Amino acid sequence: MAATLIDGRAAAQELKAHLVGEIDALRRHGTRPGLATIQVGDDPAASAYERRVRRLAEELDCLYHREHLPADAEQADLLASIGRCNADPRISGILVLRPLGKTHDEAEVFRSLDPAKDIEALHPKNAGLLALGTPRFVPSTPASCFHLLDRHLQRSGTEPGTFYRRSLLVVVGRSNNVGKPAVLLGMQRNATVVSCDEHTSQAGRLAELTRQADILVVAAGVPGLIGPEHLKPGAIVIDVGINPVADPVTGQTRLVGDVRSDDVRDVASALTPVPGGVGPVTDVWLLRNTLHAAQLAARRTHVQAA
Repeated sequence: MAATLIDGRAAAQELKAHLVGEIDALRRHGTRPGLATIQVGDDPAASAYERRVRRLAEELDCLYHREHLPADAEQADLLASIGRCNADPRISGILVLRPLGKTHDEAEVFRSLDPAKDIEALHPKNAGLLALGTPRFVPSTPASCFHLLDRHLQRSGTEPGTFYRRSLLVVVGRSNNVGKPAVLLGMQRNATVVSCDEHTSQAGRLAELTRQADILVVAAGVPGLIGPEHLKPGAIVIDVGINPVADPVTGQTRLVGDVRSDDVRDVASALTPVPGGVGPVTDVWLLRNTLHAAQLAARRTHVQAA
């Protein structure tokens, strides 16, 4: 039986409809969420993401501000852009788009963010809160993975808490913004969690570990890394990969995941497609975090005024 496709677009529409009401409620109290993006250079994937979140912010009537620096911008220029956004009271959330230039110190960049506006939880304070299970913000992509998992389990008549407690969750990829937070979110749901990366693959143990997974989250950024030989029959597969690949026949670029979806559909019980899976939910979740940051700022202002 072919795997159920987990519809990220439908889930994103549901989230967006909920956000509209929350944003309207906040605006009635005189506050409007504001998102700033900061981009260095013109990486095609980063530019495409910027366009998507800008359109979504405008659709939801959130303030939107873009800082676009040339590819050869100095570290000081980037820190100055962040400083301007930190100081602007209209901006509640800041997204620093990757990749940065080769000369930029990412650690310093993320430390320079105002933690109250760091909606992807990359500042050490926010990363620490996430690790302790008391997050201020949950990064948008791993949050979207678990939102889709929870939604799929509920719709299939399975109680998520019970399912996680009895399941082995394997996360492939250890990035600071996706893989590591996904491990933490799985642990917070009381799943047994295994983390894999390129070193696991180089050691020849990737398939050995992924074949044990009841839930497999793949965020390696390697097109077609995971095939049927990597899956336990009936596994739920969340494919985070969004990889532009040129078609050898037409030369046109298309997006593919880290999972060979056509090959695993007869093995997995459920699968997120690429495109149309995790990506649409991630876009909306970013605005959800921006709204949450605005709500927190409004509460701080109210307390200070009192």
